[in-house]
Amino acid sequence: MAKQISELKLGILGGGQLGRMLIQQAINYNVNSLVLDPDPDAPCKHIANYFENGSITDFDTVYNFGKRADIITIEIEKVNIEALEQLEKEGKQVFPQSRVIRLIQDKGVQKQFFKENDIPTAPFQIVNTKEDMENSHIPFPYILKLRKDGYDGKGVMKINNANDLDKAFDAPCIIEKLVDFEKEVAVIVARNSNGDMKTFPMVEMEFNPEANLVEFLISPSTYAESLQQKAENIAKNIASGMNITGILAVEMFVCRDGEILVNEVAPRPHNSGHHTIEGNYVSQFEQHLRSIYNLPLGDTSSITNAIMINLLGEKGSEGVAQYENLEKILAIDGVFVHLYGKKYTKPFRKMGHVTVVDIDREKAIEKARYVQKTLKVIA
Repeated sequence: MAKQISELKLGILGGGQLGRMLIQQAINYNVNSLVLDPDPDAPCKHIANYFENGSITDFDTVYNFGKRADIITIEIEKVNIEALEQLEKEGKQVFPQSRVIRLIQDKGVQKQFFKENDIPTAPFQIVNTKEDMENSHIPFPYILKLRKDGYDGKGVMKINNANDLDKAFDAPCIIEKLVDFEKEVAVIVARNSNGDMKTFPMVEMEFNPEANLVEFLISPSTYAESLQQKAENIAKNIASGMNITGILAVEMFVCRDGEILVNEVAPRPHNSGHHTIEGNYVSQFEQHLRSIYNLPLGDTSSITNAIMINLLGEKGSEGVAQYENLEKILAIDGVFVHLYGKKYTKPFRKMGHVTVVDIDREKAIEKARYVQKTLKVIA
């Protein structure tokens, strides 16, 4: 007889807010959670059944941690792949699979995958030196991205002209053609080991221009059904092409001519899916668990309009976190606060999020704008 979900220990590499929200859902399934994180005070520390303070990029640490679990997953891509490959060889289940993480860790390989699988994406060029950048066939201005280790808006810069190359990254990069887009959108797709797939409805995103982080998200989108279907099909094609087990977040540009181009993908729960906790019948975190435990996938339909606001540390504020005007926003109907258990704030650090739900879309947006300007994370 197959083991019950509660009998299979879940190992999570990374103990940040994504791991924390995954554990909050796992508790409902009586799942035993084990977490490895380099921060001794990581957000997962006090809610995991077992917490280990250690490097997620060190082979021995990851390998020995993984041996404790039955199923291993990630909440950040920067992990030791070789250890995961060894664990897979020894019969441990790793989802997303190590080969998927390897592909996504390198933006150059990721882009090549898009190209080879006819996934629409901006024209790009792989470069290794500043000389390559100067001689690129992609005209200025363009976007320069580190191939490895860029996340949360880091590792991305706009190069306006040759003068900007002085400050360019001195590491392997990709150059992308600057896309004239109307809006950034995202679709999250889940796939279990049986190959069953479900997408969450497409969402629209606004980014903080300084930190290049999602700051405001609206669900569901009001784009034409045909465009949304096109975006969902692209997400499914990527998940199928990768043969992934788990959640895959696909960030895309809607261009002014109606074309959709894939920007990047993340093989884990993602910032563009936090609203699903209150806004959809199944959350992205529950769907990820269902996927990796090979259970039937849940109903991804929107229950109502949901707006998600990221709570970022205020610019110029660093120290023990204080949440200014929390009482004011809690007095509003349909407001759900999620704080991530981080003791210290610093500029643009993700400290929590707020979801606002309302049957009236405009009212939901209005309340969310009030939250955005009222609730501040200061030291």
